[in-house]
Amino acid sequence: MHLTILETGRPPELICGQFPSYPAMFEALLRPHIPGLSCHVVAVLDGEALPEPQTTDAALITGSPAGVYDDLPWIAPLKNWIQRAADSGVPQVGICFGHQLMAEAFGGRAHQAPQGWGLGRHAYRVNGTEPWMGTARQTLHLAVSHQDQVLEVPSTARILAHSAFTPYAALAYDHAPAISFQGHPEFSPRFADALIRSRRGTRVSESLADEALDSLQAPLDSDIVAAWIAGFLAQARRSRQDKTKRAAA
Repeated sequence: MHLTILETGRPPELICGQFPSYPAMFEALLRPHIPGLSCHVVAVLDGEALPEPQTTDAALITGSPAGVYDDLPWIAPLKNWIQRAADSGVPQVGICFGHQLMAEAFGGRAHQAPQGWGLGRHAYRVNGTEPWMGTARQTLHLAVSHQDQVLEVPSTARILAHSAFTPYAALAYDHAPAISFQGHPEFSPRFADALIRSRRGTRVSESLADEALDSLQAPLDSDIVAAWIAGFLAQARRSRQDKTKRAAA
């Protein structure tokens, strides 16, 4: 499988030299679950041209410090690309900012949430099972770092996971092969720790940061979500190939 990773953000400058890029984190996360995986990074935040959906095997939209409502020149074209890719049947995965922009592209709304910052390890209730999930789970734990959330879900969305803090923590779409997660399966505990410390006392209060740091002592379910993403992409890719064969017959 060839995965196009649409890079929409980078680690903060204070710690960026200590950790891989977000696309590199995703490649390391997914490679054990997707045999023969190859990745191509498109730095959309730098204005790099988006690929044609028809030539894209699958896509993943990363997290970003930007908000979907920010007046940045690359956000509207990426939102449009998500819509065109959905029309072309491109399997898509959105993470954090990608989760929010995907919801916006499909008719929902994302913005700063009244709950404030979500940091550290969050727990979600899983609403059910999908064919690509494999073993059923009732709860999911992921590292998070966000003050924006999906506030209104698109009409075609199904809620896969939720919590009181994040009611729309994971979504799947009925009109297109697309899934998304608010949490960060690509974040290692070490990176999540460093990210919180880089914002402690500046962007977030010391007390909230300390609570979040303590929460990271418990295990994360990043590998579970990686297996879910791999299963989803494989299923969506087969479905797309079958439709192409039927259309050519």
